[in-house]
Parts: sequence; structure tokens; C-alpha cells
Amino acid sequence: MKKFLTTMACGAMLATAANADFARVEAGAGLWMQTPTGYSSRTDGDGLLNLDGTYISSETDSTETYAWILVKHPLPIIPNLRLEYVTLSDEGDTTGTINGVGIPGGAASPTTIDMTQFDIIPYYNLLDNTFWITIDVGLDIKVIQSDITFGAVPSSNPLVPGFEAYSSSDTTAIPLLYLRGRVQIPTTNIGFESDVKVISDGTNTMYDVRGKVDYTLDFIPIVQPALEVGYRVQQLTVDDGSTQVDLNYAGVYAGLMLRF
Repeated sequence: MKKFLTTMACGAMLATAANADFARVEAGAGLWMQTPTGYSSRTDGDGLLNLDGTYISSETDSTETYAWILVKHPLPIIPNLRLEYVTLSDEGDTTGTINGVGIPGGAASPTTIDMTQFDIIPYYNLLDNTFWITIDVGLDIKVIQSDITFGAVPSSNPLVPGFEAYSSSDTTAIPLLYLRGRVQIPTTNIGFESDVKVISDGTNTMYDVRGKVDYTLDFIPIVQPALEVGYRVQQLTVDDGSTQVDLNYAGVYAGLMLRF
């Protein structure tokens, strides 16, 4: 039994050494076909929307861009680094009071929400292509730049002023836990991968989840191009009394990758 265990341990070490990449750079870019859904409601006229009312998404499909780069190095103490970029867009209607000004006649202001997200992810490898399995854990700092535009709403009553167009911008950073898993199918160029970024206190939750399959074209020895196709979901849920948010962005994404 001792000899068997020793043999298995040595085999695992050899497999890890054979499969692990001591230094690696990967990058990718593509399009995310997302469908936004949900609403946002405030009752105190504060916050980014300066809203005392409700925003409801029109659930209009949108095709947005994404990009990412991963840098792995052989130093065990210093974390590896992954950087990500993605844009999100939504259109809908807002009713109530915006920036202290009421929308006349119970009408709705056409509203556009544009977000740009930057993810800064230092991470460590728990498994690095060990028996074709990779597991990463780390911390994601998600920087969100938001631009919201409320369209003008004319008044049908000459004695009541209409609502003039109004815009608001904000930048915030949110820390999330990061977990990534990958399985490379032996003797093929196919890999399955998923990652999760999440933070929650039981009532308020934000998560960003992806799952994909990719195929590597290994006919070039130094730089290996690849194709990736997957599904991505972002969810924000807030319920703190004066604010209720339930916004979701989900859809298929596809892109090109390069492995160095």
C-alpha cells in the first residue's frame, strides 16, 4: 500500500509539472448579445439617479463588446493578474421625480443607462492544469462607470412646465470574490470553463457568472489562436428600504482568443 501511494504521489507531481504553465499570457475579445431586464425604484430622491420614482427596463436586446487578458507568472507569493472590460446598455422608462423635478402629467421619461465595467482580478492557482484541471481563486475589484440620460418630457398643460433632459454620471468600485474552474479535454483542443464573481449579505447581491467552451487552433507553435462561445449573466439585487433594484443582463457571447 505504501509503495502504491508513493507511486501515485509521484505520478501526480509529474503530471502537474508536465501540464502546468510556468508563465503564460492569454487574451480575448468579442461580442456579448445581452438582454437586460428588471427595474430600479427609490423613495428618497437620493443616489445616482436622483430619483423618487421607478425605472423599468424595456428589455431591448443589445450587442456590447468585451475584452480580457490573463497574465500568469512562476512566482508563488505574488498573485497572477486578470483584467477584464465590458460594456452594458439598457433603455427603459422612468416615472416620478428626477433631480427634484417631477415629470408632468404622470408621463414617463425615456431613459438610457450605459455602463462600462473594468475588473481587476489578482488571483492564485489552486490547481494549474493538474490532470487537465485548473482552479483559480482571488479578489475582483469591479469598477463601474455609469452614465444615465433621462429624456425630455413636454407638458400638455401650458401652465405646467415640462421636464427637461437630465444626465447623471458616477463611478464606483465593488469588491467581489472570484472563482474560476477549467477542464481541458485530454487529447483534444477543447476546454470547458466557468467563473463566478459574487458578493452578498443575504439581502443585497451582485454576481457575474460565465460559462463557455473554447477550441484552440494549435497549428501555430508560439501564438495559438482560439475561439470561445459562452453564456454570461450579471445580476444586481438591492433592498435596503428606500431602494429596490432588480436588474439582470444575460445572453450569449462569442469571441477570439490568443494564447502565448
